[in-house]
Amino acid sequence: MTLTKAVRLLGATTLTGALLLSAAPTASADQVRDAQWTNAYFDLDKVWSVSKGDGVIVAVIDSGVDATHPDIAGSVLKGYDPSGTGENEHPTVAHGTSMASLIVGHGHGNGAGVVGLAPSAKVLPVFKESASGGDAIPEGIKWAVTHGAKVINISQGSYNTSKSKPELTEAVAYAAQHDVLIVAAAGNDAYDKVGSPANEPGVLAVAATDKTGAVWSKSNYGPQVMIVAPGAEIVAAGACGSGQYCMDDGTSDATAYVSAAAALVRAKFPDLTAGQVADRLVKSAKVPGGGQGGKLPDPHYGYGVLSPYDALTADIPAGSPQGPLAAVAGTGGDASPTQGAATGGGADPAKTLPASPNMVKKSSSTGLGVGVVLAVVGLAVILLVIVLVVVLKSRRKPAPVPPQGMPPYGAPQAWPGGQQPYGGQPYGGQQPYGGQAPPPGYPQQPQPYGQQAPPQYPHQGPGGNQQQR
Repeated sequence: MTLTKAVRLLGATTLTGALLLSAAPTASADQVRDAQWTNAYFDLDKVWSVSKGDGVIVAVIDSGVDATHPDIAGSVLKGYDPSGTGENEHPTVAHGTSMASLIVGHGHGNGAGVVGLAPSAKVLPVFKESASGGDAIPEGIKWAVTHGAKVINISQGSYNTSKSKPELTEAVAYAAQHDVLIVAAAGNDAYDKVGSPANEPGVLAVAATDKTGAVWSKSNYGPQVMIVAPGAEIVAAGACGSGQYCMDDGTSDATAYVSAAAALVRAKFPDLTAGQVADRLVKSAKVPGGGQGGKLPDPHYGYGVLSPYDALTADIPAGSPQGPLAAVAGTGGDASPTQGAATGGGADPAKTLPASPNMVKKSSSTGLGVGVVLAVVGLAVILLVIVLVVVLKSRRKPAPVPPQGMPPYGAPQAWPGGQQPYGGQPYGGQQPYGGQAPPPGYPQQPQPYGQQAPPQYPHQGPGGNQQQR
């Protein structure tokens, strides 16, 4: 196969820019496999010695998947097209087929064609009409969840809405409630904001790197990016001009690889939750040399570069069920669990997620001990006062004893970093990870004394515990 000039074939509905691989009379299919530089990069033989993704269904919400392509034949389930036109099985655009091949491709013949990262997994194609607005994505997410998907790949993106649509937030919550991991692409415009649905809380957002490990020049970035994966000069299956293969650049391809890696992990560790799967991917990622001062998360790299073998073999405790994923409204989870040491980890401290300003820190056993000590001291003071009063009364007429009202326990505490819960300015039209209203029952920010009367505790001894925010 020979490469021709780069052309955009897929438009705004995808997050991939495609290069044609046009057939030449003397070209062999082996050239396609040879052009897959990611095979050596991931060291597929080593990865496959541990897991190939057996039994895991990965939904691909995209342009549909051509199940007749020889490199993915037998690995594609029937799927769903909410428009009723049958595009899930007979796509007119090759993008979904390409993403499927990077996930479950098995090639054909003797070492020919494209192989994916999880060749023993299955793809469940869900047709999505376009990238504008929310359209079929929420419905597709729910359909995929109810039809057995454990990972959902969304190599799509949009900036057409000023805020998250309720139906999308609800669909992401539905996936979280059913233990399904959603992986989505950050976008291909070099913007300092992450597109929807990758910017939704609870979604694992993916950016792209090139062959050198540097961030791909057109990859979007922002605080929601959690991991990066190869996304430049990626050879994939799918009708492209007169040939059956394309060479792509984009966060789409990077997202497909991360989804495939998630399938590998889910097959190897079937008892892990979706959040714990994301945790293994993040904690095992290779720390990038180009990170800002070595500090992570980096808005371009997230927590590092995908390393499937390490995700399968590293000694990483399961940790919090939610892992590094931001809390989804309506799931009843903690506001934003941390990973690494904070979740029983033993992971590299450099990869520990910072504490979220939305997270309520529960009182510790140390705090309880201090409260008991203060209560004992307070009781001793009261007994001493009683003794003094009795002594003074026996000597002279007792003077009026001033009321012993208890002052409020401490002053209202500021939120860490001066940030307000569920606050901040809109980020690219949406608030990053936690931009929705607080869920019912979430503690509200205390008003400073002066705006409301300080509470009195006439019957409470000193030292009661209080939640720290």
